[in-house]
Amino acid sequence: MPLESCMILLDNSEYMRNGDYVPTRLEAQHDAANMLVGQKTQSNPESTVGVIAMCGGSMGFTGGGGVGAELLVSPTDDMGKILSALHGVPVRGSSTAGYGGDKSPSVDIPASVQVASLALKHRRNKNGAQRVVMFVGSPLEGVTARELVRAGRQLKKNNVYIDVVCMGELEGNEDKLKGMVDAANGSSSGDDERMCHLVTIPPGVLPSDVLVTSPIVHGGAGGGAAAGAAAGSPGGAAAAGGGGGGDAFAEFGGVDPNMDPELAMALRVSMEEERARQERAAREQAESSGAEESKEGEEGKEEGKEEETK
Repeated sequence: MPLESCMILLDNSEYMRNGDYVPTRLEAQHDAANMLVGQKTQSNPESTVGVIAMCGGSMGFTGGGGVGAELLVSPTDDMGKILSALHGVPVRGSSTAGYGGDKSPSVDIPASVQVASLALKHRRNKNGAQRVVMFVGSPLEGVTARELVRAGRQLKKNNVYIDVVCMGELEGNEDKLKGMVDAANGSSSGDDERMCHLVTIPPGVLPSDVLVTSPIVHGGAGGGAAAGAAAGSPGGAAAAGGGGGGDAFAEFGGVDPNMDPELAMALRVSMEEERARQERAAREQAESSGAEESKEGEEGKEEGKEEETK
């Protein structure tokens, strides 16, 4: 994979406490971000990764009255710094922060994109591509579609690619985020030339399982939203990446175990534990539903006997 400097933008608003992704949106986001960091740093030894918290609180940079963004680590190849920043992201703000009179978003995407662009501009190695990978799990009620399109155009002007992972609040966010990604791609880009992608993660699906077969990881062209939707069906994650053989290390979270055996094994154990937990939950649900049906059947028999007695 070619040399690349990448900024990972994390959503750390109160909405990330929701449990529609296992175990929470925040933890599922961290798992996917870990996989992306491993893939970026292992694909090219000179590639660098930085981290930004999009809800930076009072210490964050604001783009005009919002809650701001906080640069946690500038683009670096130091895995210790990157992983420390990823797992040290606190949940900030309230679920209604920023939705008062000024209608400021709880996650300030325009300001976050601006901070990411500045961090990439001052990267150590000026060679290689510039990319932003942004996770969004909060409703974008306080930001207009026009503002996001403007941010996408600014990224294209600065030669910065953007990949967006939409997890949660899909109905209200997907169209707005698609507009930003389309603006970053440019109107003249065909399907084979699209370097910016949008991937939507269905509720209940592990984001890392979808991303490992998506263009965000493998750099292919095409619609990542379709890949995310396919992953929502049985066997969909395998079908989404079935054409390229890019899932050779899927059981290790997309990380080559020969390059980083400790990270690969940690990701594999994490994925196996999650699968076991999901299977156990499904089995318990099936048993509880079967018990309820059995109880209803017994109650029906007793009522029938009482009627016969009368």
